[in-house]
This record gives sequence, C-alpha cells and structure tokens, in this order.
Amino acid sequence: MNLSDPIFHDDNAARSYMEAQRWADGVVCPHCGGVEKCKRLEGAKHRPGLFQCGDCRKQFTVTVGTIFERSKVSLSKWMLATHLMASSKKGMSAHQLHRSIGVTYKTAWFMWHRIREAMSGDAPAGFGSGGGVVEVDETFIGREPGKEVKRGVGHKMKVLTLVDRTTGKAESVRPSVYL
Repeated sequence: MNLSDPIFHDDNAARSYMEAQRWADGVVCPHCGGVEKCKRLEGAKHRPGLFQCGDCRKQFTVTVGTIFERSKVSLSKWMLATHLMASSKKGMSAHQLHRSIGVTYKTAWFMWHRIREAMSGDAPAGFGSGGGVVEVDETFIGREPGKEVKRGVGHKMKVLTLVDRTTGKAESVRPSVYL
C-alpha cells in the first residue's frame, strides 16, 4: 500500500475500507449475527458509519469486536499504525510509532500493544519433529573445574536436556551461558 492512500488520512475512507474488508458479503451484526435487517443510520444526529440491527435493535459500527473498538484515536491513524508495524522489517517501538503518526507516546504505547496482541497467534506454535512437543529440563552435576566448592549449585556443571516427545530422541548440552 502507498502511504498517500486516503485510508491513512481520511476517516471516512478508512471506515469504507474496513467495511469492505470485514463485510465483503454484507453487513453482519456483531451482537446477534443478524444479516438481513442491518441498516445504516444516516443524518446529522448519527455518527458516521453507524448501523442498527433490526433483529436485536442494537447499534454498532465496523470497529465493534476489533482492536479499534472503544478507542478515541481516529481510524485512519489506526490504519497507518497497523500498516507501519506490519511492514516494518525490523519491528517498531512505541516511541518510533509516536513520532511517525503524530500521537502522544501514551497513545502510541496503547496502540502498539493492541496491534501486537492482535498479530500474535492464539496458541504458541509447537516445535520439534513435525511440530511435536519438546520437553526441556536442566540439572547440576559434578564440579566445574577451577571453582571452589561452596553451598548451592554455583560450583557445579550445568546440563540442559531436550527430549522430543514424539520420537523419544534426547539431546543433552552444556550451555556456555546458563539462563
């Protein structure tokens, strides 16, 4: 996307873009799931992008149920922040985001955390052979050469063992830096 795209500078364009992405097959009420009786509320008394469901009679916008919900930050700034964070090759700090989109650091930090949370997967991906589970355990054995014997484990050798649950293969290593 081009940074001069209207969705990054105009709230109405950003809202239209979100509606087209989220509701490509038609408007769906986020409260009850109704699709047939959802209508746009227009006029001076209603905020732009407001819909009302004819089934449950609740009002909603395209941001309900998303990371943009209940935020006072304009939707165009959210779009710009999301694009910058997703396209940044080496990541982006909240401070850099604050300078780039022209919001306070506190607002940028809030946005940064919501966007990062949305980008993270629901469950951590497994690793090991074929994505299987790997067990890790550590122990302290013997004595580290050149260290004086004292109380505790500071003088002992550290050993880390990894076991692949699916294959049963185990590998033990002596880490050079123990975390």
